[in-house]
Amino acid sequence: MEVILLERIAKLGQMGETVKVRDGYARNYLLPTGRALRANDANKARFEAERAVLEARNLERRNEAQKIADTLDGKSFIVVRSAGETGQLYGSVATRDIVEILGDEGFTISRNQVVLNHPIKTVGLHRVEIQLHAEVYVTVELNVARTAEEAERQLKGEDLTSADAIYGVDEDALRPEDFFNPDADYDLDDEEEETEASAEEDGEEEDKNA
Repeated sequence: MEVILLERIAKLGQMGETVKVRDGYARNYLLPTGRALRANDANKARFEAERAVLEARNLERRNEAQKIADTLDGKSFIVVRSAGETGQLYGSVATRDIVEILGDEGFTISRNQVVLNHPIKTVGLHRVEIQLHAEVYVTVELNVARTAEEAERQLKGEDLTSADAIYGVDEDALRPEDFFNPDADYDLDDEEEETEASAEEDGEEEDKNA
């Protein structure tokens, strides 16, 4: 389907251009959201008549988006999720989750503004692009961790995708002396003391009988 763009669309074209797009993309997104018109003579004449109004409206929207961008760009959000010791999430962080996370912090965005090719499935620091306007993009950081404490460690540069990194212990390198001091004097418990005392008494009794 050919459409006339009513605003700049990334990877498609500038306002006023006539471009060819998939029918589903036009019917489900571009046309119902007012971002384009079907390309025909009537709509071309309509666009030219309303060009000044459309350009003014686009400028207003861009300025509003830029105000949000000035506050949102570069912000980091902690996202606590259950995960295994290798860092694999028991689930994922998808577009709808990001919309909710930003919404909880006072930023209202829609799902189609989140540029996320694949859901996030591991702990760590993930950069996600947000399209606030056709000409305004920002990048936020999602600090995905098992706990808020681990999120703080990740911010300091730690990679918590292994048991050694999480607990700070290399189990394969542990030695016997890590568990006890070979030079220390250990007291026998009561049961062992009684057993040794009984054995001594039996030995003395045998000596007498001999």
